[in-house]
Amino acid sequence: MDDYIARKEHEEFCRRMEAENKRLEDENNRQNKRIGIIEEKLEELIDLSSSIKSMTTEIKTMTKEIEKMGKRLETLEDRDGETWRTVVSHVVTAVVGAVICYIFAQIGM
Repeated sequence: MDDYIARKEHEEFCRRMEAENKRLEDENNRQNKRIGIIEEKLEELIDLSSSIKSMTTEIKTMTKEIEKMGKRLETLEDRDGETWRTVVSHVVTAVVGAVICYIFAQIGM
């Protein structure tokens, strides 16, 4: 009979086990909720990371386009400047030629 436990001890053991199982179940539920929140945040971070990668690619493309536009603008500005210098050169040559002609005309040549 020494191996057997009393009914009262058995009921106390069952009560403690039920309480411990309830505590463990509550702890599992809290942890499951926390894991669910972490999973949601992780998905948001993954989406954000994908968005950043897309934006980086778009910014690189835009930077290349801006560089191309800058080169085209420089080319256009150089053309206008070159044309303006050519016009000024011709006008100066014409004025100098007219002045020389006028001086020669006054001298009688």
